[in-house]
Formats: sequence, C-alpha cells, structure tokens
Amino acid sequence: MKTDRAGSARVPLDALNFFLADVRDGLGPYLAIYLLTVQKWDEASIGFTLSAAGIAGIIAQTPAGALIDATRAKRAILIAAALAITISSLAIPVFPSLAPVAILQALSGVAGAVFPPAIAAVTLGIVGPKAFARRIGRNEAFNHAGNATAALLAGGFAYGFGPIAVFWLMAGMALASIVATLSVPADAIDHDVARGLHGKTQDDAAKPSGLGVLLANPPLLVFAVSTTLFHFANAAMLPLVGQKLALANPELATTLMSACIVAAQLVMVPVALIVGAKADIWGRKPIFAVALAVLCIRGLLYPLSDDPYWLVSVQLLDGVGAGIFGALFPLIVADLTRGTGHFNVSQGAIATAQGIGGALSTSVAGAIVVGAGYSAAFLFLGAAAGIGLIVLLVFMSEPAKADALPPGHAVETLPAA
Repeated sequence: MKTDRAGSARVPLDALNFFLADVRDGLGPYLAIYLLTVQKWDEASIGFTLSAAGIAGIIAQTPAGALIDATRAKRAILIAAALAITISSLAIPVFPSLAPVAILQALSGVAGAVFPPAIAAVTLGIVGPKAFARRIGRNEAFNHAGNATAALLAGGFAYGFGPIAVFWLMAGMALASIVATLSVPADAIDHDVARGLHGKTQDDAAKPSGLGVLLANPPLLVFAVSTTLFHFANAAMLPLVGQKLALANPELATTLMSACIVAAQLVMVPVALIVGAKADIWGRKPIFAVALAVLCIRGLLYPLSDDPYWLVSVQLLDGVGAGIFGALFPLIVADLTRGTGHFNVSQGAIATAQGIGGALSTSVAGAIVVGAGYSAAFLFLGAAAGIGLIVLLVFMSEPAKADALPPGHAVETLPAA
C-alpha cells in the first residue's frame, strides 16, 4: 500500500534531509573565510572561486533534472554526488592554490546540482502530489535543523582546531547522508509520480526538453526570472558578511560565521513548517513576495553598522527569506508542471537560471567591494531583490494547486493580476 511505503520512508527522509543539509549548500562562506584568513586571498579571487561552483552548476542543473526524470536509480545518483562532495572537501586544504580550488569547487557544483531535484523527486514519488506541500515543509525543516547543527559543530571545531576543521565536518556529513540514502526503501518511490506524471503513464508524456520547458510554459518562465533575481541578490550576502566579520575579528571569524548561520537556520525551521502547512491556504505568490521583500530589506540594513551583533541580528532575516524559498520552490514547480512528466527537468532548468544569478552575484559583489566598498555591494544586491519583487507582483499568477485539478490535468494559470 502507498501509505505503508510512505510511512516506512518517513524517518529515512528526515535523516537524509538533515545530513545532506550542509552538503548540498556547499562550503560557501566557510571557504571564503578559510581563503581570506589562512591563505590570504583577496576578495576578487575569492569571488571568482565561489563562482566556479555556480558556473559548473549552471551547466549541470538541467541535465541533472532530466537525468532524475529519466532514471529509477535516484538513490545511487544521490550517493555518487555525496561521494564527490566528500572528495572535493578533503582535497581543498591539500591543494589550496587558485586553479585546484576552482576545479574542486566546480566538481562540487556539478555534484550539488543533483541534490535538489533528486530529493524533491524522491519525496514526490513517495508521498504523492496532495501531501507534497506538507512533506516539503518537513523536508526543509530537517534541512535547516541539519544546517544549524553543522554550523554549531563548525563553530566549535574551528575554535578548537582552526578553519580547516570545517572541511572534515563537511566530509562527515556527506558520509552520513549516504547511510541515510541507503535507508530509504527503494520500493517506496513511484518513479512516474516522481517526475510529475500524476494520473498518466510515462508513455503519455513528451520527453524532457531541457530549457525548452521554460519557453513552452510562460508562468514557469516568469517564476524563473523572479527566482534568478532572488539568487542574484542572496548568494553573495552571507559571504560578504563573513568577510566583514573576518576582517574585524580574524581569530573568531569562523565562529562568528557559524553564529550567523545558526541564527538564520533556527528561524528557517519554523518558517519552512509554516509554509508547508499554509501554502495551500495562503497561496504561493503572496508568500514568495514576502521572501523577496525581506531580502531587499537585508540589503538595506547591513550597511547601517559593522558591529558583529548587528550583522548577526540582520542575518536572522535570511531565515525568513530562505526558509520560504526552500519550501515553496518545488511546490510552485510541481503546480506548474503537473501532468507533463517534466517536474525534475523543470527544476533543473530554473536552477540553471538561478545558478547564473548566484554565480554572477559573488563575482559582481566582489568587484563592487574592491571598487566601492561593502556598503555599496549590499545596497546593489538589495536593489536586485526589489526588481525581483516587482517582476513577481506584476507578471506572476497564482498557480493552481493539486487538489484543484482532476488527475492527469496539466496545470493552467490565470493571467497575472
């Protein structure tokens, strides 16, 4: 029975999201601190290196989504990606020059492209579309709890052993995620439902078409533009905060960064649960508008003070924006692609656009910091979030939810208000 399969996978899904949390988000700000304080890199070089993962992810996202749609070996793909992250994490301190670090970050970017569509697909294939919203909220809650736990451990280990301890922690989390993946029952996943073939068979749907799925679905394209601007505004903010903290307090940089991450992740847990419980009631569009508005406000608040307590306090707002986005993104994509069989390739196509925004974010922000300072960079990123909010409000329509459609009915949306 479907209910029995979903029940048997409940705890393994929780564990997978908890342990994979730190892995799928990458070294990010910790790497920036390590390169700045230990290897003495400048901000522009750090931005370039962080962008390497984003650029590799851009190339890999859409093929990764298409692969997840097409394969029934979803667990094996998750394990291979986690192993790649483990290898690259352990190798960076051994090869700390620009070219090797950029290559290893690119490898991490390719591996990281697999995680979001794979986890969403496995979840959808286990619980089905009607229970998807609440289960995605639970996924994100465990993801953020895992991030908070990893950040606490990173802060403690870095205080005792230096910033290099973070690399070993990342590898440990990756190995734990492999064990959790193997614990998910293979027969609990309905692979047709996992790719969005609600009420159809695989033969009824066209083959995944890569970025063409965006051009063929205008509401999905508008959503892609909004999320790209969200990522462009958001990706560089935490690394920039980490760099400011590192310059002011080099001996406590990693510990303070962990405080930033823990503060935000603790906010994300209840936010994700609320979004999962209320998204079908409040609607997707209003909730996503809040995420963009909060991101815009962060860009305006960071320049007001260099005090570490202020920076950590403002970082709490990241918990609202990121908590909303993480829980809402797969729901909206599922709504807009239901019945097409393109759920995961659509996630990959939008993630490709997001990757462009994220990759450009760190490079552009790093260049602005070198030329005009940190305050100018934060204000620029906040303005980008404001543009994303305008695009959403003017052009985005409210997606139809699963319980509003008959089985197998492809989603249609009303014109934007």
